[in-house]
Amino acid sequence: MKLYARLLAAVAVASVLLVATPSSAQIDKIIIPAGTPEDRDLQTISSEQDATKKLTMYQDFVQKFAANPAAVAYGDWQISQSYQASGDLDKALDYGDKALAAHPHNLDILVSQAGIAQQAKNDAKLMAYATQGGSVCHSIGKQPKPDGVSDDDFSKQVAEDKAAAKNSCDFLETAGFNVIAAENDAKTRMTYIETYAQAFPDSKFQDQVSSYAMYTLGPGQLNDQPRLFAYGEKVLEANPNSLPALLLLAGASVDDLRPGSVAQAISYAQKAIAVAKAEAADADKPRKLSAGVAHSILGYAYIKQDKTAASIPELKASAELLKGQDDQQYSITLYRLGFAYAKLNRVTEAREVLTEAVKIQGPVQAMSRQLLAKVNAARAKGK
Repeated sequence: MKLYARLLAAVAVASVLLVATPSSAQIDKIIIPAGTPEDRDLQTISSEQDATKKLTMYQDFVQKFAANPAAVAYGDWQISQSYQASGDLDKALDYGDKALAAHPHNLDILVSQAGIAQQAKNDAKLMAYATQGGSVCHSIGKQPKPDGVSDDDFSKQVAEDKAAAKNSCDFLETAGFNVIAAENDAKTRMTYIETYAQAFPDSKFQDQVSSYAMYTLGPGQLNDQPRLFAYGEKVLEANPNSLPALLLLAGASVDDLRPGSVAQAISYAQKAIAVAKAEAADADKPRKLSAGVAHSILGYAYIKQDKTAASIPELKASAELLKGQDDQQYSITLYRLGFAYAKLNRVTEAREVLTEAVKIQGPVQAMSRQLLAKVNAARAKGK
């Protein structure tokens, strides 16, 4: 199972990390009415070309209009950007957080803060801003329709709000995923995954995030089987055709000691084969690899159910899909196929596949060598 988890992680790591750019879309807007003293002062500040003087003017602006929350939030945000421009990223984050506390649903500020955190290489902050923004993005259109507004007008406004927020939401969604992909600590990665999944329930990176989650919960990482099953089943509730979830749940179930687990593994593996459609003309390498692993798990499950003859077609199909594509998964399949042949006393065929298996370095090489020695001994005795 550890090898299945590692395969899924490799697929996720191989996914292209998109480069996102912030936008200026807003949901929660800071409004400074035209013609007010605040507006006039801001116009004066904006005309100042000297960066140091401009920063001082914004600081004075915040003090002068301390009784106006919108003016203070806007001033703090501009101070944050001034500190970012000067390279003082800690102060930039501090002042941006002040602005965000007053306007927690402002996507402009969230994107600005995410950009600063990215520049500062502060992944914890970046994930916090990304997921806060994701919750804002996901809430668009979820609010009750105001009284006196027609259904058509409300739908039109929601569509406009989503369009205006799209670039900001895409930036935050991508930034959060990149944090998950870059995190090396398993506990921290899983915490990020859980908050990200709540903030972006329909993420375009859903499959990759699921792969990271199940790899993180599997052997070699957190090794938390109950949590792994719970997460995988939750993923399948949202997306019944998720190949990463189907594969790892199949691999985990086939070695699980609970009653009915092997039958469950067969169900997951069969569904994965159907979803992968490896025989289709448009099937790419990841789909073929997924199908190959699923056939291998299915064959192994049949062996465990003493349906050895039924296992052989599955394992042969797996070997065809995996040969030359993934040596480790291929070697596992060869070992299982050799075992099945030996169990059926098909010694010549067992010897053939095991001879190939022992040439592949990896965790099953020694097991293949031992089984080959037994097969050779049986053959020498004429059994």
